[in-house]
Amino acid sequence: MTDKRLHTDEYWMQQALKLAAKGKGAVSPNPMVGCVIVSENEELIGSGYHKKFGEAHAEVNAVESVKEKEKLKNAKVYVTLEPCSHHGKTPPCAHMLAQLPIKRVVVAMQDPNPAVDGQGILHLRNKGIEVTTGVLKNEAEKLNEFFIHHQTFGRPFITLKVAQTADGYIAAADGESQWITGKQSRKMVHKWRAEYDAVLVGRTTAMVDNPSLTVRHVSGRQPYRIVIDGPYELPKELNLFSDKFEEKTKVITWNKEASATDADPMLKLMKQNYFRGEIIQVSKIEGHADLRQSFKILGEKGIASVLVEGGQQLSSALLRQGLVDKLELFIAPKLLGAGTRSLINIGINRMKEIAELKEVSWTQVGEDILLTGYF
Repeated sequence: MTDKRLHTDEYWMQQALKLAAKGKGAVSPNPMVGCVIVSENEELIGSGYHKKFGEAHAEVNAVESVKEKEKLKNAKVYVTLEPCSHHGKTPPCAHMLAQLPIKRVVVAMQDPNPAVDGQGILHLRNKGIEVTTGVLKNEAEKLNEFFIHHQTFGRPFITLKVAQTADGYIAAADGESQWITGKQSRKMVHKWRAEYDAVLVGRTTAMVDNPSLTVRHVSGRQPYRIVIDGPYELPKELNLFSDKFEEKTKVITWNKEASATDADPMLKLMKQNYFRGEIIQVSKIEGHADLRQSFKILGEKGIASVLVEGGQQLSSALLRQGLVDKLELFIAPKLLGAGTRSLINIGINRMKEIAELKEVSWTQVGEDILLTGYF
């Protein structure tokens, strides 16, 4: 016999998860959180979600939405992430909930943030409130995979996007690459750009394609734009350095002169060629910028997710160094027969070393096929 309460818990948590997803692309580096409040007689009396970084949390918005406060007595609160127990940009939600006449709090997953990590749940229980955890935990973890990865490893969650022909090429022999995939695939990539904190390319892609890396085909926030330009030699006329989103561009370089910190601001400005974005200096390894160090610094700056739209060299280097967490591979029903391969030399020489993707799915996007998998 099915446990009626478990079924009910799953239903209400599913509603909370749907609300949480509305914060996608707006709350990072905070997690997406949704909350619903159900009265003693199973009536939905309040709901809310974390709408924007720095603003009220889901629990606060849900409580404020309750019109008849007397219905909070013996009510149940469903929240997709453990209520916070520390003072950040907002007061602790666990303390706020503990002051209400509620009977029970149902939590999908514990907060991996060391500042919380079970303390919110403990506070509620110490105040006599029943707490149930783990309801739709897997779904909650999938929703906040960027946040969890950032909290756990201190670096952004890295997704590598590749668009290739059926025979594995990303550009023709003459270097031209527009357009291998169809309009629907390109629109999907723009949607991803709005959801990730940053989009990253290498210097070859920046030079050859002169991309803007902006969100255009859908509505959404503009991500940070990161270009790895080791020697810091890319011309400042490129879109990344000259359009209206110039301040959202970050350049990663090993060139110490590029990130000069002269006391004279005018001299520093001249050295940076009037670039209004940010220059990040990293170490030089075998002639290239240290990728692992680069991502560590980006993580420290609060960037929790990066969508890589690089070319052959950058994509291969990331895979070779084990820095890719998720692969989004578009395969177009087209053939080139020659040109630039999508990947080369990723450090695998024998079949027993082959890299296998996990949680694999195939999706048709227009006439293209999208392979999604995790490492």
